[in-house]
Amino acid sequence: MNQVQELEQAILARAERLAAEYRDRAQRSRDNILRAASDRLRLREEREEAITKALGERTFRQQVQANELKLQSDLDRVRWNLVTDVERRLGQRMDAFRRDEPGYLDLLSAYLAQAAGEIESDDLVAEVNRQDLSRLRHGWEEIAARAAPGKSLQLSAEPIETVGGVLVRSADNRIRVDNTFEGRLERLSQRVRQVILERLLPMGLESGNLLGG
Repeated sequence: MNQVQELEQAILARAERLAAEYRDRAQRSRDNILRAASDRLRLREEREEAITKALGERTFRQQVQANELKLQSDLDRVRWNLVTDVERRLGQRMDAFRRDEPGYLDLLSAYLAQAAGEIESDDLVAEVNRQDLSRLRHGWEEIAARAAPGKSLQLSAEPIETVGGVLVRSADNRIRVDNTFEGRLERLSQRVRQVILERLLPMGLESGNLLGG
């Protein structure tokens, strides 16, 4: 397994750990929502008991279904908020990883080598954020020669907005390999969110039949 694959595994592993931290919160949210829904239904049933016959079973069922839809909407909102919070925490973890300079520089070198191997051009440009630009300026020739032997790999003087990682492009900007944190997270987003939902949310919070027997 190369360093690029190890990062993907690290992102998924961090997502699992963060998701586990939020599981109790999700369970409490589920209990509170279901308890509130149960109370509303109980009061409603008591209030409508006297007129149920007049309204008929069809009307009553429509109203119950409307409550189920409202509850599902509330649960969807809770789920989305938790997922986005975990993803935000992933960015914070990446920022902390950047402070481990030897490990982070090894990762950037692996990204550069991967991109140089994939881009069919001899003239390449690497773009990083402002902090990494200051870090990489010194010793760039050695880094570039090791990552892209036989190619010209320049470090762009213009920083880009990213938490970390590197974007490599051909000099004519026709081919790009985005190994920034945001670029890789976007490509892995479906898998990351699946892991978060599996670890974070109880089965009941995913169910569409929350009020049924």
